[in-house]
Amino acid sequence: MCPVHSSPPFNAPAARRLRAALGMAPGHVAYGLRAQYGLLVAPETVMAWERGELSPTSAELTALAGVLWCSPGELYAEPVTLREHRLSRGLDPEDLARRIGLEANSYQKMEDTGRWKGNERQSAALASVLGLTLAQFVTATGKQDELAEMLRSAVTTRWQAYAKPLAKLLPVPKAHLERVLEVLHNEYQSLMVATLSWGGGGGTAGTGDAGREFLADIVNRFWSVAGGAR
Repeated sequence: MCPVHSSPPFNAPAARRLRAALGMAPGHVAYGLRAQYGLLVAPETVMAWERGELSPTSAELTALAGVLWCSPGELYAEPVTLREHRLSRGLDPEDLARRIGLEANSYQKMEDTGRWKGNERQSAALASVLGLTLAQFVTATGKQDELAEMLRSAVTTRWQAYAKPLAKLLPVPKAHLERVLEVLHNEYQSLMVATLSWGGGGGTAGTGDAGREFLADIVNRFWSVAGGAR
């Protein structure tokens, strides 16, 4: 059974803002859609788009971008999935697959399932072509849980053992990952030493809550230390 794709996420406030900046009324937009693209869209429909009550189809969104003198990507809400990032760049699956060195069918399967299985080179190419930050790459490729688990293991045991697996997971130079892991490991270990030295005293660290909180927030701390990931 073929997967059913939802429409791209539409950024209603952006559409309203762009129209207003051009000094256009909803009726002007509707006229432009009809005159330039042959789309019969009523002014009331344009207003419904801008209120978030309806979403334009892919064809309507592309035409709307033309009428509003903007790129289609400016009319998308923040993309999350691989498909949404691809659409925001105006790429079809075959084109993206070719540019990152994958067979079209293989890429499409990964996009449909939300599970990225490309190698290090393909991952780096995917991040480059789609302009993904590290955080966006991890979310779009469905690797959040795997990243969190690896990071928790790295800071609680020997971080050196996780540098290579993480380099395969993320399109980041291994040397940079090693520096980040060492910082995180030292932070966690220092926190635990402080906890032990305070014994059974009161306070968050004294109860061991600080260590648990650090591990719970390990991914956010990773982005912060890695620098510019968000």
